[in-house]
Amino acid sequence: MFKIVEKDDLSSTISRFRIEAPFIARKRKAGNFIMVRLHEGGERIPLTIADSNPSEGTITIIVQAVGKTTKELCTMKAGSFVLDVVGPLGNPTPIENYGTVICVGGGVGTAELYPIAKALKDAGNIVHTIIGARSRDLVILENEMREVSTALYVTTDDGSYARKGFVTDQLKDVLDAPHLIKAVYAIGPLPMMKAVANLTHPYGVHTLVSLNTIMVDGTGMCGGCRVTVNGQMRFACVDGPEFDGHKVDFDELMMRNRTYVDLERISDDQHQCRLATKAKELAS
Repeated sequence: MFKIVEKDDLSSTISRFRIEAPFIARKRKAGNFIMVRLHEGGERIPLTIADSNPSEGTITIIVQAVGKTTKELCTMKAGSFVLDVVGPLGNPTPIENYGTVICVGGGVGTAELYPIAKALKDAGNIVHTIIGARSRDLVILENEMREVSTALYVTTDDGSYARKGFVTDQLKDVLDAPHLIKAVYAIGPLPMMKAVANLTHPYGVHTLVSLNTIMVDGTGMCGGCRVTVNGQMRFACVDGPEFDGHKVDFDELMMRNRTYVDLERISDDQHQCRLATKAKELAS
């Protein structure tokens, strides 16, 4: 059992958890993830480790309530226990001193981007960071990202905060400026990462993307995280999660990620029905 020692809400649907996991806290590096199972019979879900405190033996994860398990997790409070937390898994993000880099985060992908931006800055890079969200209330870690970036840019799709538009609008401006960008790291929804890779390709800038795929065990056994990279099959959990964005077959991956969308909707509806029933019981 793994204790939730702290929880705070970053928005109406996004929560940050600090969880006791001493071994993982000591071993994790930027880019690693964990597999979480809340209770017996629950599904396993992959979550990126946003930060860790080895001296306290804790790791930090940031979760958006979008499906049955993430919604259930986001209802849990400090002092609660999670049944299984397995990790660190995946390969650490390749960190080099390129000179000048751009980090691009979309939505909750900003949480996954934070340790990478920090590691790149610590490695001596000039780090231009772009974070985006649909609206102001979904912008997360702005202050934290500013601390680990040389320059920070914020965009919102609806224009409710900072620059109106997509992260790619700001990305093009930075690429066109005389910054001598050597690498781009992008994390967020698959369509966003595809758009980033398509944009950077003509510039010839090395682009790494972190792939969020269907995943069951995180060790390469289930095969659910298959992705085609440069015409060859790879497993996101053991070969990634970072890959060359210019070589990823995003269209195939997006199609694969919709394999269980109907079952996920049914499971989510059943979960919400139980919550509604409990609310009625408490109100009576």
